[in-house]
Amino acid sequence: METSRRKALGRGLEELFNNEPMEYNKIEEKIIEETNNEEIVELPLSELRSNPYQPRKNFDENALQELATSIKEHGVFQPIIAKKSIKGYEIIAGERRVKASILAGKETIPAIIRDFSDQDMMEIALLENLQRENLNAIEEAMAYKKLLDELHLTQESLAKRLGKSRSHITNMLGLLTLPEEVKDMIMTGKLSMSHARVLSKIENSDQIKELADKIIVDGLSVREIEELSHNTNLEKKNVQTKHDTNRNEYKVIEEELSEKLGTKVRIKNNKIELHFVNSSDLNRIIEIIGLENEC
Repeated sequence: METSRRKALGRGLEELFNNEPMEYNKIEEKIIEETNNEEIVELPLSELRSNPYQPRKNFDENALQELATSIKEHGVFQPIIAKKSIKGYEIIAGERRVKASILAGKETIPAIIRDFSDQDMMEIALLENLQRENLNAIEEAMAYKKLLDELHLTQESLAKRLGKSRSHITNMLGLLTLPEEVKDMIMTGKLSMSHARVLSKIENSDQIKELADKIIVDGLSVREIEELSHNTNLEKKNVQTKHDTNRNEYKVIEEELSEKLGTKVRIKNNKIELHFVNSSDLNRIIEIIGLENEC
C-alpha cells in the first residue's frame, strides 16, 4: 500500500495526463482525484513560494480580500498542490489561496505534496501562461517556441500535448519569422492572426511590410489579401505538404479541418469532434468558422 501511494505521489506531469492533451486547469483536478484524505498535510505558509519558472503575477486585491474573508469564516475549501524544494516548498497550484490565507492571518494551509521535476514545473508555468492568459498571436507563438526550446520537444509531440494540430503549431511559429514592424502590428491588434498567417507565407520582407500596410490602410479582408498574394508576383516560401493518398476520406477531411481550425479534429460515428482548451480558444475557433456568438 505504501509503495503504491509513493508511486502515485511521484507521477510526473506527462504520466498524469497519460497521452491526453495537457490542460493547466486539470492538473489540480487530476491530482486531487488520486489523493487520499490522509495524504493531505498542513504546511506553514512561511515555507511556501511561487513556482520559480513562473513570473510574478498581479492578483486582484479585492478578490483576494473576499477570499481571505471566506477563509476566515470557513477555512480553505481545497488543498493547494506543492513540491518539496531545498528550502521549503514551491507552489504548483493554489497561489491565490496562499495569498488569501496570509491576509486572513492563517499560519498553515492544507496541501498535497507532489514530486514534480524541474522540467514539469517549467512546463506547468508555460501551460498556465499559454492557457490562462489572453495572448495575442505573437505571444502564443513565443510560448510554443519556449516550450519547444526549453523542453526539447518536437512540433508533433508539442501538438499532441496541447491538443492542437501540428499545422497550427507550424503556422504559429511561422509568425515569428515576420519582420519586427509587422509583428508589432499583430501585437497591437492592427493585423489579425489570419492576415498574419497569409503574410508569413511570403519570403520577401519588403513585400510583407508593403502588404501589411495595405491591409491596414485599405481595410483588406483575409480573402482579398489571399487573392492579392496569389495574383501578384510575390516570393513565396517553399512549404511542402504531405498527403497520403491511401488514407480514407474522413482522414483527409480531418486533416483539412485541423489545419483550418488550428486544433485536433476527429470524425467518428457521424459526428465531428473539436478540441479546445479554454473559452478564449473556443472563441478563436468560432471566429474562424464565422459564427457570431461567443462564450
